[in-house]
Amino acid sequence: MGGDHGPHVTVPAALEFLARMGDVDVVLVGRREAIEAELAARGKAVAKRLRVHHAAELVAMDEPPAQALRYKKDSSMRVAVNLVKSGEAHACVSAGNTGALMAISRFVLKTLDGIDRPAIATVLPNMKRTNTYVLDLGANVDCTAEHLLQFGIMGAMLVAAVEHKERPTVGLLNIGTEDIKGNEAVKLAAGLLRGSGLNFIGNVEGNDIYKGTVDVVVCDGFVGNVALKASEGVAAMLTTTMREEFSRNPLTKMAALIAMPVLRAFRDRLDHRRYNGASLLGLRGIVIKSHGSADAFAFSHALARAVEEVRNSVPQRIAERMGQLQPQPQSQVQ
Repeated sequence: MGGDHGPHVTVPAALEFLARMGDVDVVLVGRREAIEAELAARGKAVAKRLRVHHAAELVAMDEPPAQALRYKKDSSMRVAVNLVKSGEAHACVSAGNTGALMAISRFVLKTLDGIDRPAIATVLPNMKRTNTYVLDLGANVDCTAEHLLQFGIMGAMLVAAVEHKERPTVGLLNIGTEDIKGNEAVKLAAGLLRGSGLNFIGNVEGNDIYKGTVDVVVCDGFVGNVALKASEGVAAMLTTTMREEFSRNPLTKMAALIAMPVLRAFRDRLDHRRYNGASLLGLRGIVIKSHGSADAFAFSHALARAVEEVRNSVPQRIAERMGQLQPQPQSQVQ
């Protein structure tokens, strides 16, 4: 029910997804009448692999997380996360209010042993034609060195699972690659990451995200969210500028026709919809946050990411790795 478009996007996305994935069932959680109307408009109905689970309430996109958690116990978001807790569903995918989804997921599912705070992780394209995973992207504005260590472990286990890399590389986002750079929390986090057993290569800078210097980039939620939104702005500016320049006059329009195969490849390679679906890591269950403005194509990619994490047992991998982590001396984590 959430996001900018609600069932107008999530229902067709689920139908397309079911057509592609023959071994996955989908539970559509929300107001039954609205969901069934969307299904009927597309000549579909509930079936063996598709069912509707009614939830009377919904969380508004601008609703305070605490209010949603306290007063909306029959919201589609809360009910969907409850299905994950009960084992009736393997994962929850939502395009709704990010803060509310995080608060509800943390309250209902709880965090894994050794994890203080869940983190939001997403995947971004890079120049090596691989993926760069970045976390945290806004769930935790103020982080200690210990939190950044936990983010590094969670990110590395996510990449190891879904990218099938035994020892993914991890970098700590900083204002320079030198060890003396950064605030005290970042400097201390670098020391913890070096002693963690991860494949930690040291500090990385913002441009390393898109160079593909490392598989996992670790940062606090404030920095990560700014980096993500700045990236989205640059991508939108590039697309708009190219469209304007190619449509400037008859000559540039002709050049656009000639360059069309390259332009389409450029669009597909950087299409943000293909990277939709941020993981809420550190929970005792799988929750995927879709962008609120996602269309059906983008939302189906978020569904695919949920299935990928289920099949590769991401929470279990994180729990196992956290259990292997040697306790740090108290003086190191202050």
